[in-house]
Amino acid sequence: MKSSLKVALAQIDLLVGDVQGNTARIVSTARRAHAQLAADLVVFPELALSGYPPEDLLFHRGFRRQIEAALERLRYEIGSASVVVGYPEYSGRDIYNSAALISGGIIAANHRKSELPNYKVFDEKRYFRPGAQPTVVDCQGFRVGLLICEDIWSPEAAQMTRSAGAELLVVSNASPYEIHKQREREEVVRAHVQEVQLPVAYVNRVGGQDELVFDGNSFSMDANGVVVARAPAFLEGTYLTEFTRDAAGRVMPLASTIAPELSDEESVYRALVLGVRDYVTKHGFPGVVVGLSGGIDSALTLAIAVDAIGAERVHAVMMPSRYTSSMSLEDAAEQARVLGVKSSVISIEGMFTATLGALRDEFAGKSADSAEENIQSRCRMLILMGISNKTGKMLLTTGNKSEMAVGYATLYGDMAGGFAPIKDCSKLLVYRLAHYRNSLGRAIPARVIERAPSAELRHEQKDSDSLPPYEVLDPILEAFIEEDLSVDEIEARGFDRATIGRVLDLVKRNEYKRRQAPPGVRVSRRAFGRDWRYPITSGYRR
Repeated sequence: MKSSLKVALAQIDLLVGDVQGNTARIVSTARRAHAQLAADLVVFPELALSGYPPEDLLFHRGFRRQIEAALERLRYEIGSASVVVGYPEYSGRDIYNSAALISGGIIAANHRKSELPNYKVFDEKRYFRPGAQPTVVDCQGFRVGLLICEDIWSPEAAQMTRSAGAELLVVSNASPYEIHKQREREEVVRAHVQEVQLPVAYVNRVGGQDELVFDGNSFSMDANGVVVARAPAFLEGTYLTEFTRDAAGRVMPLASTIAPELSDEESVYRALVLGVRDYVTKHGFPGVVVGLSGGIDSALTLAIAVDAIGAERVHAVMMPSRYTSSMSLEDAAEQARVLGVKSSVISIEGMFTATLGALRDEFAGKSADSAEENIQSRCRMLILMGISNKTGKMLLTTGNKSEMAVGYATLYGDMAGGFAPIKDCSKLLVYRLAHYRNSLGRAIPARVIERAPSAELRHEQKDSDSLPPYEVLDPILEAFIEEDLSVDEIEARGFDRATIGRVLDLVKRNEYKRRQAPPGVRVSRRAFGRDWRYPITSGYRR
């Protein structure tokens, strides 16, 4: 019997649906961890073979055949390493979210996830049947209990595993990022390991998948809930924790490197960068196009794009109209120069004038309003999408969550694009992120941050002409969208009832726009997209 068990947590970036590529990554990572780290057990994330979340790919017969072939391939190619690998297990008409322990060319144990999340971005009950039994397996003389993600979020699974004889819990996860999520994970796991008095090794995947970003932050805890090792956030790697026995025979982890927790601004910014990088890279785009206005939203988006894929793959396009200030043009040009991106200046004045001319009879006798403003936005969309189509570069949309919430955006205009990096960032958060990015090195001109926000679609326009101040708007939106609070509850926080009603009406009225918006990185507790499912047509009144 060995006196220690070296567990390697494989915090890697996988691609949904790329079963062969994922299998190759698992094989190479396992062999390297065994050879270079002397790992006894290499643990991979939840549904590593398929990628997470595989969604309706699970129903495709060809996908099932690939998964089953990949599992066989792992048995023969994994070598002398022992691994825990997550995969969708097909059994007749049923599918399970499972993790297999493969050792010596055989599946030594197989755990079926018992707790299936069906909230927020998760809808696992649509696909999987729950397992019913704990799984404990001998690994180099250590009794290892296998759990999958949500299993550790409820006390029953850990208790059952302890009762079945486990000395150590090993948890495979695909836990997506949201602000403060790592703190929540560790608090939940701490409470449950303290209940069962068992140490835990917890691996989480890393990387972007559509709206979701997985932050890694894999960790190990002792039986008292003390973190003894934590992997860096948003970085791939294989991280080793060694477990030994004390004088009383209890399993305990040896202290290792503990990566520091990130600030809110740093963690959100890095999530946005990783989300953009993986979306662009995994789709094979040669680069991105960004409409650069001289405002804070497009400025932050440009900085994120450069940090994600490099300045040489980013094209910034400035598109002035009769309402564009010289300050906007100067600041946009300065940022493009500082970041070293290709930049173009293409006026929309001719397109705008021609469109107004074409609509002269239709608009006769009617005063100028948002119709003329939206035409300008749609003229810009034609230019940006033309460049995107011609070059193959994807258009990044620059709108923020505050605008998306109240419909302060133009359908088929500035909402157009393939991906929206700051879609889940409130306006106030956008300013915080801009300050954070400039703390790393000059990227966004100071005037862009300091000036009053404006769409510049009419003379001397300001956002405050149409919306409450963001210091009022954003807390109301957060209370409604992320906390589901009623008007009475929001008013109790000190906000004017009429203002609350106006804001909530705007949110509900503009659901049709959000349904047609591009995906974007999810960073909050509730983002527009997977975990926001309000009806477009509704008779509900606040």
